Amino acid sequence: MKKLTLLVFLISFGALVTAQTTVTGKISDNNGVPIPGANVKVVGKSLGITTDFDGNYSLTVNEPTPFSLEFSLIGFETKTSTVQRNNQVINVNLAEVQTILDEVIVSASRTPERILESPVSIERMDIKTIRGTASPTFYDGLENLKGVDVNTNSFTFKSVNTRGFATFANTRFMQLVDGMDNSSPALNFNLGNLLGMSELDVQSVELLPGASSALYGANAFNGIMFMNSKSPFDYSGVSFYAKSGITSQKAAGDNQFVDTGIRFAYKFSEKFAAKTSFSYLKGTEWYATDYKDYYKPGNTRANPDYDGLNSYGDEVSTNMDSTFGLPAGTMKTVSRTGYNEIDLIDYGAESAKVDIALHYRPFANDVELIYNGKIGMGSTIYQGANRYSIREFMMQQHKLELKGNRFFVRAYVTDEDAGNSYDTRFAAINLQRHAKSDANWFTDYFLAYSGALLNPAFGGVFSTVAAAPGNHAAARAFADSNKLNNANLNPFQLGALNAGIAPALGLPSWN
Repeated sequence: MKKLTLLVFLISFGALVTAQTTVTGKISDNNGVPIPGANVKVVGKSLGITTDFDGNYSLTVNEPTPFSLEFSLIGFETKTSTVQRNNQVINVNLAEVQTILDEVIVSASRTPERILESPVSIERMDIKTIRGTASPTFYDGLENLKGVDVNTNSFTFKSVNTRGFATFANTRFMQLVDGMDNSSPALNFNLGNLLGMSELDVQSVELLPGASSALYGANAFNGIMFMNSKSPFDYSGVSFYAKSGITSQKAAGDNQFVDTGIRFAYKFSEKFAAKTSFSYLKGTEWYATDYKDYYKPGNTRANPDYDGLNSYGDEVSTNMDSTFGLPAGTMKTVSRTGYNEIDLIDYGAESAKVDIALHYRPFANDVELIYNGKIGMGSTIYQGANRYSIREFMMQQHKLELKGNRFFVRAYVTDEDAGNSYDTRFAAINLQRHAKSDANWFTDYFLAYSGALLNPAFGGVFSTVAAAPGNHAAARAFADSNKLNNANLNPFQLGALNAGIAPALGLPSWN
């Protein structure tokens, strides 16, 4: 009896072992060049793997022989081969073919269809195109698509334009990441790939250059872009990338940047698979140090009405002659003293993205339930009508989707925290007004320039603060003095226009 039990156990164990089949090999083109990223799939099953950088693959499945394998990649013909035994080696050569018109897209009609059947023109980047781009990132590579222009606002922030007319932000261009609109609710435009997708997880990018309002609403007037991620059922394993370089600028010196990412994906069974990815970028933005006054060429900081390009707060100005009733041409226009951008902005740029996805196929077929969570945070500079310092910005999105071949039901939520972001122009203006209101500043400037401060009735303090009247530099120094906030030094530090002084000087009562 013991021998019979042992025999049955050995036969069962042998059957179990033989049911597990391993196939290895290499996929190359007709010239013998290895093809990385080619698909190796069990025919009729959602079992498969992709080749490594050298075109090699090793696939282990719990399938009894014989069964068939399908070898494919966009741009190459598809071949099928039969596995007859365990540990069989199958090397395949794929011939290159023009199959671009047979690619499957989802953006044109919201359901999978051949690009040849699409009712609109679509530009597309697939995995092979992304790997072959010479651009630093796949997002930069979008500029190589027909009719697409990528505007570089800063080191980490880029916006896409497809119709030739748009603002820097392009609020009428929609960007969907795995079906979720990743526009910032607070800023009302998408943030490029600052909070988008790791390039390790990108399967394809589809772009409709024209109006797409009928399917996607008014925000898609200038076009729409789909960024589709890889399914852990089809792309499992561990992948990693790292990039580094140096940005060099006279004002900023040499600064290193790093860009790294990692992706984990695992198919637990025919019904359940999961993935997670993380990417991180750090660098230094370009310093803005051009202080020319483009509205008044030839103006320097010594001019009373100076308004520099990257100097903020000096937009606040007034015509002193009309304000204080002086003869035309006496003082003309005077602007407040601005702050240089370099003193207002931290030029450090960072971006971190985390993506988690759980995929469940209850019937082990194309009907799939997906949970997808994306969290992105970072700091950058956005160039629009003004310069925005986006600091410690965070946005997260969570999606639950049920989809099949011809349908999908999707719900997602977006949560955002603007962090310590600010508009540099208004930050400078508010800093000025925190120290002294515009009314008080221009009045102090007028009093110093006109010589009213030499009046003994008000302490005669002008000589201790600045030089003789009629000197714009001296008047500005007096108006900018922080000592005006100290009430212990002089009556003027209470405000030149307090109720007792303004009427005596015949000045307007500003509030």
